[in-house]
Amino acid sequence: MTTTMAAPTDTDTALLRLGERLKAAGYRFTTVTPASHDRVNARPGNARARSLTDVLGWSRPFAPGALPDDVVTLLEQAGQLRHDDDGWHSLIRVSSYDDELFVHSAFPACAADAVFFGPDTHRTVDAALAHLRTAPAPARVAEIGTGSGAVAIAVAKRVPAAEVVAVDINPTALYFARINAAMAGTANVRACRSDLLDAVDGQFDLIVSNPPFMIDPECRPYRDGGGEHGHDLPLRVLDTAVARLAPGGSLVLLSGTGVVDGRDPLHAAVTERLAGTGLRPEYREIDPDVYSENLEHAYAHADRIALVVLTVTRPEDAS
Repeated sequence: MTTTMAAPTDTDTALLRLGERLKAAGYRFTTVTPASHDRVNARPGNARARSLTDVLGWSRPFAPGALPDDVVTLLEQAGQLRHDDDGWHSLIRVSSYDDELFVHSAFPACAADAVFFGPDTHRTVDAALAHLRTAPAPARVAEIGTGSGAVAIAVAKRVPAAEVVAVDINPTALYFARINAAMAGTANVRACRSDLLDAVDGQFDLIVSNPPFMIDPECRPYRDGGGEHGHDLPLRVLDTAVARLAPGGSLVLLSGTGVVDGRDPLHAAVTERLAGTGLRPEYREIDPDVYSENLEHAYAHADRIALVVLTVTRPEDAS
């Protein structure tokens, strides 16, 4: 089942008005990887904010007068301002993508309920939309681990007749996804708190997911995929989708994998799981070398960390 849309609260209204204000101002910001974010913020002159993108993109502290008064008021009304000895800080970032604005967690996003948006979000949206261009329009769609809701919103914009369910176990993610869907005007997106698809009934024509996939010794929920290779959660998503795909339906899954001497352990696990199922998998490496800073630590055994897109389709004539 999906959650019903509650009446907007004062904080909801403030965030929505902030989104309108930013759109009117022509605000644009592309969120980069944490490593790039650190490097850019460490440059001389970048310690303090002087603009909207400095505050709401780069998460830099700011002093009175750095932002228009109405923007500060809306952040305060939304409960998204913090003050300390370093100055004022926005508790959110706002990223632009696909002609929309998306609210998500400020940098560094290290809280247990952090909501991420960045290059992998772009990649997952792109993979989902590429699939839509070659597949029949889905009537029912699920995004597992919706985060900011970016995939659900992008799909809903292209298929306005579809029922799009955005699921997550993180209440903060569901809140931001609901706000972002309202800002985008996608009334066919419904947020649902669910562990995978446990709280959602029925079959789906399209399931999309970009779950945590890293090996993380600290076991942080927004990063750790679980297991020896960080693949436990992506494989749980695969197993769930296999059981819930309608005939002709597809899973589009973006994940990462540590490649050792040419061997990809995620590919091997997927191949073993799908053997004899009659499902049609396509496994494609889309970036051969990402997050290289981890090769000195949790991935010291690996030659590289690659990003892959797995598409699994249930044949139309499947029972």
